[in-house]
Amino acid sequence: MTQIPLGRGAEFDLIRRFYPVDRSAGAVVHQPATVRVGAGDDCAVVRGEGIALSVDISVEGVHFQREWLQPEEIGYRAAAAALSDLAAVAATPIGVLVSLAIDESDLDLAPRIMDGVRAAAAGARAVLLGGDMSRISGSMVVDVVVVGNALHPVLRRGARPGDSLWVTGELGAAAAAVRAWQAGGTPEAAARLAFALPTPRIAEAIWLVTRGAVDALIDISDGLAGDVEHLAAASGVRIIVDAASVPIHPTVHAHTSNHDLDLRLALTGGEDYELCFAAPPGAVERIADAFVDTFDVPLTCVGTIHAGAGVMLRANGSVTEMPYSAHDHFRAS
Repeated sequence: MTQIPLGRGAEFDLIRRFYPVDRSAGAVVHQPATVRVGAGDDCAVVRGEGIALSVDISVEGVHFQREWLQPEEIGYRAAAAALSDLAAVAATPIGVLVSLAIDESDLDLAPRIMDGVRAAAAGARAVLLGGDMSRISGSMVVDVVVVGNALHPVLRRGARPGDSLWVTGELGAAAAAVRAWQAGGTPEAAARLAFALPTPRIAEAIWLVTRGAVDALIDISDGLAGDVEHLAAASGVRIIVDAASVPIHPTVHAHTSNHDLDLRLALTGGEDYELCFAAPPGAVERIADAFVDTFDVPLTCVGTIHAGAGVMLRANGSVTEMPYSAHDHFRAS
């Protein structure tokens, strides 16, 4: 078999271009052992002992503007956002399924978009399992389903009073890029990279979990303020976030000297795809240096877990209710 087995037709010719052929083996690129049946049938079939599933949609004009990104980056970003949900439960990726709706005038972009999807999947040691495509008038849509294996998933509901709250990386860079574009400018290179090619923290999540450093876990997709609220609600605890400790990405400061505005962007901007997790007392401190040496990613304690409910913000010597919330697509309605 030299290519994915589909019948005749322009649509199927295009789909065949989404699946590269390993010329040395004379077949579609090798599937891992966790994939029993890959692309080319009505369903993919995978092996696993705790199958983790999630879906993430990326809509032109809502999640991105076409002039901001190359086609490969559109696909990569859409897949990386979905793969980050596997990181959020410390699942090992298996593969992705993609539904692509695109205007007929843009069909030449489709293989490039799917090149980006495959690159994101390969970076997570996953494969493209299949999907669907359709013609649409106007804005393109990339809908990605991720499949992983999570024998012992780590959920949002395990935080306990006495735990500390940690995040990986730095926050606000993707939002800084959007702010620059919306103002008619050009983002800093690092900010653009954070938006276009985010890194799902899959290996980092598994590393932390296997060392007993995580009681509850979520990825930061809608902004730290809102995602911490989900963690608090699921765990039935109160979380106090320390404003002075929030690791704001340097690019956020590039166009403003207003610290309050920068903090708000870091807390609410979203699409950072970093990890936020509750850790038992002292668990992270013992392994923090090894984590940074392994991944070259900072770890920052940004808060504490208490009995009660809700999310508070410690700033300027006082503790008040968190003034910010998660990104909400339907807030205007």
